[in-house]
Amino acid sequence: MLEQNRSNLGRTILTGAVGIAALAGIAYVATLPAAPPISPASEPADIASLEVAPTQGSLAPDFSLLTVDGEQITLSELRGHPVMINLWATWCAPCRIEMPHIQDRFERYAEDGFIVLAVDFDEPAEFVAEFRDELGLTFDLLLDPGAEVQELYRNRSYPSTFFIDANGVIQVQHIGLMTEGQLDENLAAIGLES
Repeated sequence: MLEQNRSNLGRTILTGAVGIAALAGIAYVATLPAAPPISPASEPADIASLEVAPTQGSLAPDFSLLTVDGEQITLSELRGHPVMINLWATWCAPCRIEMPHIQDRFERYAEDGFIVLAVDFDEPAEFVAEFRDELGLTFDLLLDPGAEVQELYRNRSYPSTFFIDANGVIQVQHIGLMTEGQLDENLAAIGLES
């Protein structure tokens, strides 16, 4: 019992610290100058010459991961679809706040081929499944054993989100909690507008 109380206390402290860090991240994101838009209609020859990097204007680094249900998803096989990669964790309070908005937009743009890949930070599948079921999420929640994709995308803050156009080019990188307005602006950058 004492061990469980310590674990719960540690999780509560960690959640609070992550929440404070996310709010600081919102302030940081708000101060960044707007980047010029990148045309999602780039010619394939132009696409082939792009650098592969987790930065705006680059081809998104490829990866293959299993969903919490055991299905393998490979990012490069999703070309032709607008994709949002959300890097998150079950203990991340800001992640919990934005997930229902992401679910809403996933449902809204499903007919447009919109795909959400929510890449969890190296947690057991049971934790991720419980989180999914509790929030009623229907998009793909991916497991990242060893946090390899987190490292590939140079992630240092939760949540972090990449908006990738149908050509596989990162149009927007958003660090920290997104408001609904920011989510809609970021989706518009990959061709999803109401």
